[in-house]
Amino acid sequence: MLFCIVDKLGYIEIKISGSKGNLELSPDNYDIREIISILENAENLLYPNDKKDRPTISYNIEKGSVKHILKTSIQYIIGFNAIIGQVNQVQNIDFLDLSTAKAFENIQDIASKKNYVISIKTSLENTNEVYVDRTTKFKRTEAIWAEAEFYFYGKVTNAGGKDKANIHIYTEDLGTVRVQTPITFLEEYDDNLLYKTLGIRATGKQHSETGEIDTSTLKFVELVDYQPKYDELYLKSLRDKAKKSWLGNINADNWLTEIRGGYDA
Repeated sequence: MLFCIVDKLGYIEIKISGSKGNLELSPDNYDIREIISILENAENLLYPNDKKDRPTISYNIEKGSVKHILKTSIQYIIGFNAIIGQVNQVQNIDFLDLSTAKAFENIQDIASKKNYVISIKTSLENTNEVYVDRTTKFKRTEAIWAEAEFYFYGKVTNAGGKDKANIHIYTEDLGTVRVQTPITFLEEYDDNLLYKTLGIRATGKQHSETGEIDTSTLKFVELVDYQPKYDELYLKSLRDKAKKSWLGNINADNWLTEIRGGYDA
């Protein structure tokens, strides 16, 4: 007998209240670009990290004024409910992951520019709820994000751009990293960078407490010579040099006795 196990679902509700001129805000006068903006930020609220294998998010828009309903796996709704509870309690977003913090900042910008009141809650019983409007200040503390220098090593998967050029480099630790690069550098560089393994020196913002890198701020400085090969001859020469200098003059039994400090005596 086969059993089909389906994840229980829950949802987050992002309700937007306000007006369009003399008209109360409703799905009939709510622009599609505003819908897209909310959907992009909602995805980052629910899944701030790797989105490749995330569960499905279904969507519905409802009246009163405008309600965005985003349904997904209940375990993520439970986690998000804890997040909005903490945000509401401390009225601060510095503790959040970068993608989640940016999503809150974007929603704050929408509320401030459009004079909207935005409430965010979940389908859970006794859900937490956070309000965003012109009076709230959901912005990261600038002092926490400091300029830093980084070295990224990996394979180049893309390079170029019509107006804003970038180099995309795949790294083992961070996945694909996009580095803003001057068009002049790419124009003058003779070799084809694509699919080559190399190093890039870059500057950008780093969280002074957690060490998290704001990858959206990365700017190219220079290419770094990178030869990730195992050089057996070089390592053998180092071993031989060490033997001749001090290892060759050591009596192994006496040295081991000194290290043990008479433990076996």
